Amino acid sequence: QWCAITHSSDYYDFLYQNALGLIDKGLAYVDASTPEEMKNMRGTLQEPGKNSPYRDTPIAKNRDLFERMKAGEFPDGQYVLRAKIDMASPNINMRDPVLYRIRHVPHPRTGNDWCIYPMYDYAHPLCDAIEYITHSLCTLEFQDHRPLYNWFIEHGQVPAKPEQTEFSRLNLSHTVTSKRKLRQLVEEQFVEAWDDPRLPTIRGMRKRGYPPEALRKFSEIVGISRSDSIIDMSILEECVREILNAKSLRYMAVIDPVKVVITNFPEEEILNFVTLNTQDPDAPKRNVHLTKEIYIERSDFMAEPSKDFFRLAPAKEVRLRHNYIIQCNNFELDDKGEVKVIYATADLNTLGKNPEGRKVKGVIHWVSANRNVPLAVTFYDRLFNHENPASLDDFTNYLNPNSKTYGTALAEIAVSDLAMNEVVQFERVGYFKKMTDQEFHRVVDLKSTWEKIKQG
Repeated sequence: QWCAITHSSDYYDFLYQNALGLIDKGLAYVDASTPEEMKNMRGTLQEPGKNSPYRDTPIAKNRDLFERMKAGEFPDGQYVLRAKIDMASPNINMRDPVLYRIRHVPHPRTGNDWCIYPMYDYAHPLCDAIEYITHSLCTLEFQDHRPLYNWFIEHGQVPAKPEQTEFSRLNLSHTVTSKRKLRQLVEEQFVEAWDDPRLPTIRGMRKRGYPPEALRKFSEIVGISRSDSIIDMSILEECVREILNAKSLRYMAVIDPVKVVITNFPEEEILNFVTLNTQDPDAPKRNVHLTKEIYIERSDFMAEPSKDFFRLAPAKEVRLRHNYIIQCNNFELDDKGEVKVIYATADLNTLGKNPEGRKVKGVIHWVSANRNVPLAVTFYDRLFNHENPASLDDFTNYLNPNSKTYGTALAEIAVSDLAMNEVVQFERVGYFKKMTDQEFHRVVDLKSTWEKIKQG
């Protein structure tokens, strides 16, 4: 739980008084140079900067001008307040940085109370100090700003002396975490909004169905480092799987169905009471409806099977998940040469036990042909095809056109009882989140298939 939610604007009076203190010490001055003039005087990494002609303005005049800036006497851009440090410093951040600028625009929290606003490098350390922050954690791009952070703490009127320390940015593969790049994706409508489930935003991951425990586990695994590196997305996804595997309820759904007729099965359906999570002995149970006609995944049948294919094939046996063993006796093809119907017989002595005298390796999921719920399914995948799109100027050219695809499924009727936004496992398929009564989207596969896709 947060200690408090605060804003820099809570401390505008404190920041203003500190600026007056710097002026009174001769450590800040009001500058009327144009942005172009200031840029030309700043120097380069190889050449020192040049002092502003306003750098030696008397303290009294600087204070008067700054107070009048606050009073709103001057238009935007006429003056800025700058720190008086060292224009010859090898660290460009120390070359008399701007502390305040004039902006006659309403503030979302303070309204029209202020028309001068502090710059981030000035407000950051002083706000840390007034909140008694001990260590301010920043990403590595702020490393060169640390001397300036320390300068403001040393010369400001502050109740505490925080320290800035840096760590590397968390870079995930096949996505971007830069706010600027994320904003571009949203504003140029490459994604739907800030909560698009393909984005690595908190809102996006929440909508996707990533549990908070998975994000915490992921953070513990990758840790904190000062080395810039790219963490493979599969590590985050594996954390998501681990948490969901332990707590998600199990159901069966068929994505690409083909019909199976069990010829020796009675016309009436058989109910089997089975657990909703084999990982949890205390999990609730639900009814599974087995009928004479069922659907299985098309990929779970092969007319001419290879030696290592242990699912359904002519004259081969397979167990239906939570139910009997069946054997394929025959099948029909449609006009396109695709399997239309499979005919099988069930060994009615195999419910909950192994057959006598033989071993059946394969287990497949299924749904009843007349006791199912049709679903619209959205499949999310990597947003980018490139491992490190953040390193590219034209990163939008590497968006994955298949990062969001659509399909349908047939699910067992028990999914109708699920609460909205609940995440469940469709056995042997993946983890899915319920969005509406008949709409689900995939949170994550049961296992990573991305490496296989990359290798072709």
